[in-house]
Amino acid sequence: MKPFLISVGDFGIFSGGVFKRIAVRKTLSGELLRQMYRVGVNSLSVVDLCAFFIGLVLVLQTSSLLARFGAEGQVATIVGAAFVREIGPVFAAIMFAGRVGTGVAAEISSMVVTEQVDAYRAFGIDPISKLALPRVFATALMLPALTAISCLVGISGGFLLAYAESGVPAPVYIAKCLDALTPIDIVASLTKGAVFGILIGLISTYCGFNTARTTEGVGESTTRSMVSSVLIVLVADLILTKFFMLLS
Repeated sequence: MKPFLISVGDFGIFSGGVFKRIAVRKTLSGELLRQMYRVGVNSLSVVDLCAFFIGLVLVLQTSSLLARFGAEGQVATIVGAAFVREIGPVFAAIMFAGRVGTGVAAEISSMVVTEQVDAYRAFGIDPISKLALPRVFATALMLPALTAISCLVGISGGFLLAYAESGVPAPVYIAKCLDALTPIDIVASLTKGAVFGILIGLISTYCGFNTARTTEGVGESTTRSMVSSVLIVLVADLILTKFFMLLS
């Protein structure tokens, strides 16, 4: 347990240092926009493709199950509620961690190995403000947007299959999806996206800065970033779900 507790403490100190540097406005202009494009726009196709096929599979599974009880009309209710409450935020975060988190960890760890981070310090540039802060902000801002888009794409994909298989009209499908949702569900989905984005950004940058100065260290940091991000996303999802259940 000792190495684990030490790493948790180091991660807490690192996260506190990142948030303390929020006041440094000059590091959040052009670099922030560039990182938002990299982590957000470039991830759109992967996240949407995943959400689309999950929507198709979800309709296939639920329609066959509900058909046994004569409740095929409730497919839209289940798809809408499941995507907005759980599937959209969690799967978007996992795909985000796999594509963006590992890339950030590999990029920063490579800079550590090649001593570029040491060069920043030698020239009086704070590497955390320069490298970590824009990336954490970008992940926190873009993952909620990706979550919302993935929910729309997944529900739309479910509608296409439901219409092709059962001829469900679009007004009926949309009405049942909306009936299954409440404003707190939408707020919870976007909040989960923001929290997951912050956690993935912090974990990936932390793993990058704390890599071993070897070639193998880059791969180890990338793997550690992915595994840690997925685990913390699942734990945070459990906590946030319970919290919003108490509010509803």
